Amino acid sequence: MNSLAWINLGLFMVLLLLAAWPLAGWLLRVAEGRLPRWMGAVEGGLFRLAGVKPAEGMHWKQYAIALLLFNFIGVLAVYALQRFQGLLPLNPQGMAAITPDSAFNTAISFVTNTNWQGYGGESAMSYLSQMLALTVQNFVSAATGIAVVFALIRGFAGKSLATIGNFWADLSRITLWVLLPISFVLAIFFVGQGVIQNFDAYKEVSTVEATSYQTPKLGADGQPLTDAQGQVLMDDVQTSTQTLAMGPAASQLAIKMLGTNGGGFFNANSAHPFENPTALSNLVQMLAIFLIPAALCFMFGRMVGDTRQGVAVLAAMSLMFVAAVFAATSAEQAGNPALTALGVEAGAGNMEGKEARFGINASSLFAVVTTAASCGAVNSMHDSMTPLGGMVPLVMMQLGEVVFGGVGTGLYGMLVFALLAVFIAGLMIGRTPEYLGKKIEPHEMKMVSIAILITPIVVLVGTAIAVLATAGKAGILNPGAHGFSEVLYALTSAANNNGSAFAGLSANTPFYNTLLGVAMWLGRFGVIVPVLAIAGSLAAKKRIPQTSGSMPTHGPLFIVLLIGTVLLVGLLNYVPALALGPIAEHLMLWGV
Repeated sequence: MNSLAWINLGLFMVLLLLAAWPLAGWLLRVAEGRLPRWMGAVEGGLFRLAGVKPAEGMHWKQYAIALLLFNFIGVLAVYALQRFQGLLPLNPQGMAAITPDSAFNTAISFVTNTNWQGYGGESAMSYLSQMLALTVQNFVSAATGIAVVFALIRGFAGKSLATIGNFWADLSRITLWVLLPISFVLAIFFVGQGVIQNFDAYKEVSTVEATSYQTPKLGADGQPLTDAQGQVLMDDVQTSTQTLAMGPAASQLAIKMLGTNGGGFFNANSAHPFENPTALSNLVQMLAIFLIPAALCFMFGRMVGDTRQGVAVLAAMSLMFVAAVFAATSAEQAGNPALTALGVEAGAGNMEGKEARFGINASSLFAVVTTAASCGAVNSMHDSMTPLGGMVPLVMMQLGEVVFGGVGTGLYGMLVFALLAVFIAGLMIGRTPEYLGKKIEPHEMKMVSIAILITPIVVLVGTAIAVLATAGKAGILNPGAHGFSEVLYALTSAANNNGSAFAGLSANTPFYNTLLGVAMWLGRFGVIVPVLAIAGSLAAKKRIPQTSGSMPTHGPLFIVLLIGTVLLVGLLNYVPALALGPIAEHLMLWGV
């Protein structure tokens, strides 16, 4: 990792912390309902209209039921909009209805904050679908994740409480007073950088140079013609025009980054010049991804009455993140020996699949940011990274998306690991484990076990099904270890609600759309429900005063223990699968 890469990383971290600290204060006020009078008047009218009483808290089961019901209705709405988009307005290109299996997959994908896309946005979705279905879910799915972590923090901070907050109040306030205003500012900034925002029909433009390509010869029946050996006959074609997709991209881009959603308006996502045109827009997009997850750590410390607690969690996340960036960037800078053998200059690094305007350093940093934060937006092709370079984004997801993680999901995932860490420490010293003055007892540990194990089970079982089923193997375009890595990446991305793709896997099929859709739903709500159960249990407990025998959970020792727990428990589940995929491919590539 060269000096320029370290400078990029250092600048990124400094800007992130400077922006996250003041936002944490505002998040705390939103969580506690301490808003300016005019905001209270605005939301008060909406609450009265909806019949919501924000001061009335919910038992954790009520909170969970409201959350699940709201998100299930979201799935139905997004599915219906896709199926009827051909009949609806704001469709200048006349996009047809999305197929049932793809609509099912996309509906679950955006409701679960995964934003896995088996389609090309500019060739499949109308402007109305992009805005009313996908962009709306970008807001409310992100708000759902933040609401869950609000509830969990209330559990730690509360004393003998029967409730953990009001889901409808949390959802509304997070959307209205956090996500909307910041997204508005980001959208204006991105438009200024060159991201498009319009409702124009697609434009046919003349290119600077003519482009030559081949297309299959078609018979009278419209099917490709073949020769005696069964090879498809091709025609040489030349064109001097290109169709440029238009649409309201900047507004979706802002919340897809801020809400760690990741679904691109265009198929090329943040590698597309209309979605990420400059080095500055690239930096701001990465900062937007980490902004709320970092701020929530500071907010957590303030809400439980000890800022050191939030700093300790943030430090653990940051150390793992820096190590991952170092590993990915170093692997990409080392290059590909297969390309060196073909004449590529040794030491030039691996530029395959990367935009020249970003280069290796910014592309590697972006790849780690987006997979550490369950965002899924990409500015390069992860499938074209070196085996070890591509393994880093895979590992970031397999850790449980807790290295900053998604908005809300990262912090509540890390706090689940923190409970496990203090439980392990308690076993070592023969003392009842406690965290932030709350005793950790069998019920909490059962819920912790479910929250930690549900995702690896879904990933590994799903991968096994995919590589055994005929329909699953049919989508693998690359044989051997790399093909296995593509399948493992797809299931890891879906179950951990990341949404980025390794590519090279034909996943827009009924088999993969169904399998990945189920994985996304279980990966999201199979974790949220036990986390809410933990929140309810902790809220009902009394806070125990700290004594000389209490384990400090804010110092370097705890940070090391937390990192060790994440690595040992979160990652060891996947070591055999990683050995069959990226590790085996690395050994074959370098002839080890």
